[in-house]
Amino acid sequence: MSRTAICIRLVLLGAFALNAGVATTSAQAQALIKVRIGKPQAATFPFVPVDVGNATGIFRRHGLDVESIDFAGGPKVQQALTANAVDIAIGSGPEMAFTLKGVPEIGIAAMADAPYAIVLAVLKDGPKTVSELKGKTVSVSSTGSLTDWLGQNLSRQQGWGIDGFKRAPLGTTVAQTAALKTRQIDGMIVEANGGYRLEEDGSGRVLVQFGDLMKVFHVYLLYARRGFAEQNPDGVREFLAAWFETITYMHEHRAETIDIMRRTADVSPFIATRDYDAMIGMFNRTGRFNPEALKVVSRSFVEMGMLPSEPDISALITEKFLPAVK
Repeated sequence: MSRTAICIRLVLLGAFALNAGVATTSAQAQALIKVRIGKPQAATFPFVPVDVGNATGIFRRHGLDVESIDFAGGPKVQQALTANAVDIAIGSGPEMAFTLKGVPEIGIAAMADAPYAIVLAVLKDGPKTVSELKGKTVSVSSTGSLTDWLGQNLSRQQGWGIDGFKRAPLGTTVAQTAALKTRQIDGMIVEANGGYRLEEDGSGRVLVQFGDLMKVFHVYLLYARRGFAEQNPDGVREFLAAWFETITYMHEHRAETIDIMRRTADVSPFIATRDYDAMIGMFNRTGRFNPEALKVVSRSFVEMGMLPSEPDISALITEKFLPAVK
């Protein structure tokens, strides 16, 4: 065979290999299952596993293309589920009642337990004790949200009923912080790093850590839109497998997780580190539901006025998509 023929053959073989590689890459990309996940807030540590799973490639290794979408409060995520705008959602335990109000979702995993991610923060010269909040105004993300319910519980624990202080739904933590600093409100019930930021800049402090008040609970659940779960059951299974692999990674890689939190949430090293150390233990490692915690969640439906009586909560959740317990 002549040198020219050999060169032509090598060029053709190289082109064939390149095209085969492009085809394989294209097929792999097409094989990824698109998953849109809704988060109640941005820049919040309990929701950072989504960012960690994407940054480390864990979701992609499970055949998933995960898009993260932030909302201003849990009820906004529920609206997005109803509108088929998200496939998987992070939501509070009490928001499970929306299922009985027509939201096409099902709880697929217990994501986090005691509410260590939520605090009540005040200005530095604000109330020194909870008792000083009686008759005052405290912000929450939205009516019917987890922060709203925790505010009701705090008021009830003080013996004031559920309206010992006025709860003002103001949306995002940024909006609530602005209202607090301009003294339009007297306190705010927000995710923990909202309170930590006040401590970092010296303008405020955390007055109440809700995780210290409620130990048995499912503060956050993972929900699936029913249509998505029916059409893509393997997608839901792979998402949960990737999620719990991500939680394990976060436990074993403190520095890397803090760095991802710092970059994706645009927070200071101080906030990212404090978030990690305070809240890494809140994540449920298996996704299994605790019957006692579910009783508290069920009771919350009635206490929030969302339902007239406690429902059969077993119809609102499933463990069939969870990874097998090792």
